[in-house]
Amino acid sequence: MAEDYTADHCDTYPEQVSVLGPGFHNYGGAAMCQGTAVTIRLNQNNADLITLLKEDAGTAKVVVVDANQEYYAIVGEKLMTLAQDNGYVGIIVNGYIRDTAQIKTIPVALYALGTCPRKSIPVTQGERDVPVSFAGAEFQPGDYVYADTDGVIVTSTKFS
Repeated sequence: MAEDYTADHCDTYPEQVSVLGPGFHNYGGAAMCQGTAVTIRLNQNNADLITLLKEDAGTAKVVVVDANQEYYAIVGEKLMTLAQDNGYVGIIVNGYIRDTAQIKTIPVALYALGTCPRKSIPVTQGERDVPVSFAGAEFQPGDYVYADTDGVIVTSTKFS
């Protein structure tokens, strides 16, 4: 991956980027990522995210998950392994994750609000390929995401 830093893009293209608000931390094994956004909105269950990670090739893609900040874990070791196996470079969760000791060894970035040991239980439907908006940023399917130790930005196109 080229060295595309979020701060540099914010300086060069201030009118073209949205910055994800504070509170998100990277728990994954990759220090940074960039790729095309794949969006999904969940409702107290991650079954649709599991399906997405299993069935879709994620080469150079970042999954953006809106889980409404519900206090249960959306992503853990098993989903991170699926993401790695299918070529995803990162996952951004508007919610919580678990298995942090294990996922820090998986070379996929994982940005989330925090951790929770409880997994989601109720079976509900999610929505894929829809605009998701949280923490001051809106993600459209196909937008381009850059994430590093300074934060997460989104833009409608990849910067050259």
